[in-house]
Amino acid sequence: MIKAIIGKIIGTRNDRWIKQYKKQVLAINALEPAYEKMSDDELQNAFEELKKRVRSTEKDLQEKTLLEVLPESFAITREASKRILKMRHFDVQLIGGMVLNDGKIAEMKTGEGKTLVATLAVALNALKGESVYVVTVNDYLAHRDSKEMEPLYHFLGYSVGTITASVRDDDERLEIYSKDIVYGTNNEFGFDYLRDNMKYSLEHKVQKSHAFAIVDEVDSILIDEARTPLIISGPVDRRMENYNKADEVAKSMQVETDFTIDEKNRTILITEEGIKKAENLFGVDNLYKIENAALSHHLDQALKANYLFFIDKDYIVANNEVVIVDEFTGRLSEGRRFSEGLHQALEAKEGVSIKEESQTLADITFQNYFRMFSKLSGMTGTAQTEATEFLEIYNLEVVSIPTNLAIKRKDLNDLIYKSEKEKFDAVILKIKELHDKGQPVLVGTASIEKSETLHALLKKERIPHTVLNAKQHTKEAEIIKDAGLKGAVTIATNMAGRGVDIKLTDEIKELGGLYIIGTERHESRRIDNQLRGRSGRQGDPGTSQFYLSLEDNLLRIFGSDRIKGVMEKLGLKDGEHIESKLVTRAVENAQKKVENLHFESRKHLLEYDDVANEQRKSVYKFRDELL
Repeated sequence: MIKAIIGKIIGTRNDRWIKQYKKQVLAINALEPAYEKMSDDELQNAFEELKKRVRSTEKDLQEKTLLEVLPESFAITREASKRILKMRHFDVQLIGGMVLNDGKIAEMKTGEGKTLVATLAVALNALKGESVYVVTVNDYLAHRDSKEMEPLYHFLGYSVGTITASVRDDDERLEIYSKDIVYGTNNEFGFDYLRDNMKYSLEHKVQKSHAFAIVDEVDSILIDEARTPLIISGPVDRRMENYNKADEVAKSMQVETDFTIDEKNRTILITEEGIKKAENLFGVDNLYKIENAALSHHLDQALKANYLFFIDKDYIVANNEVVIVDEFTGRLSEGRRFSEGLHQALEAKEGVSIKEESQTLADITFQNYFRMFSKLSGMTGTAQTEATEFLEIYNLEVVSIPTNLAIKRKDLNDLIYKSEKEKFDAVILKIKELHDKGQPVLVGTASIEKSETLHALLKKERIPHTVLNAKQHTKEAEIIKDAGLKGAVTIATNMAGRGVDIKLTDEIKELGGLYIIGTERHESRRIDNQLRGRSGRQGDPGTSQFYLSLEDNLLRIFGSDRIKGVMEKLGLKDGEHIESKLVTRAVENAQKKVENLHFESRKHLLEYDDVANEQRKSVYKFRDELL
């Protein structure tokens, strides 16, 4: 309360930062008329002078020099962008560029032009002559952003490269990393670092320095992906028949009688009765004797595979393979495998060919990879909910950038139903109403399975629609592009949450803009905010509303009894719902509980890796000295 009152009197920390940056904006704008009058050659020469000035400065004073030349660099980059890309940076985008240069996170709403904002800080920091990395969440965005911005960088005298999974040749990678500006995914950058430290010659190492990186969708990469370390592995000898036998045993066991499930912590505990049954089926007298350690481990993984992991939610089966579905992005994680025999247990469960298990040859967490950079910054539409973690783990402060135009989107209270069936019935009715009036609607689902359930219901009602999930990922750009058309109904998993804007015509704006329906709250508030953010870009009208049920995982596992109690007291009839700010707050509290659990899990992973990281750095340094 006191903090809020003080904030109103003297302004929040964020307000004070914005005020400081606005003074710099005035200085940049004052330079615009002079640069507008210059020819292309004169403008390029002016930028070359900045390069000479920065590169002739002693290394430890270069950051100070960058701040001195920032107004000129930003003004030239803006003028070059106007000429080459036909896009002029707004004042709020200049602020975003300054936040990135200061090594902070710029929280910018959807449609505010993050890709263009990054060019300001990239062009400024590349003046030093060290490669600048721009990190994106997938190959598609890395390729798209680098190709869109490359003409601007070329005008400024910079070379640009893009690292994607398709670049397999070592010499080609070496060539790409020699460029002034390198676009790529977090996985490619991280794996290249690990591979560098397995090479037999220093000349073959591709990453020469870790000077400055801008991480796009920074919350996805530094928070969501931080629970999964990057691992380079090699084969390990295991008896393949054990996986199938463990799967048979797991399938014969009964929940509650033979084992119990803790859904909150995603763990399984075998009961005494279950141990006896397993010993009998495996034909051993003591499952936990040292010689049976592999069997008991296989059984643990088989139970997890059968009772905690679900097809079309956690993974899909395609081309006789089990492929992981990323829980945050909704995309297929091709090439990634669960460790410690879990992936093999899933292969046995689904009856596909089982690939050999692997052992770790090199690994690193994203936290420790990105903490190697001398300067790190990030951009996203949703960072404030994780501001504490960004500061504590990465020493990154979050600055919320004002929007260029006021947000007109209406975010309505959640509607909560007793059962999933009632919820979906209500969603179908709403979609029909919107479709009949021609207003486009984007419906977010929590999994492939739920998107296909909704698809079947809409098909039954003969409502034309498009489905976007990991199975249709090749058509993503096309589906999203059409999601704002008149009468469009698009069903999507978390895939539709990031990276692509849905543009609207004036006719659609008159109809109320894009309508967002969430069919379930995600464990993370950020993912819900990403879905909402698909609507209301650049001052467009729009609406968002979530439809929930007591059978949803979040409410069933983490929801407070208060919500259930309210519904019981009201004696709701079938199909009726409750809608109140109190209930919406209770749902958000449930999400906070899960976010805290995940934060603790990431902290523990990092504490473990911090110890390993000291050894890793010492070994890699000693290795480099030997080479």
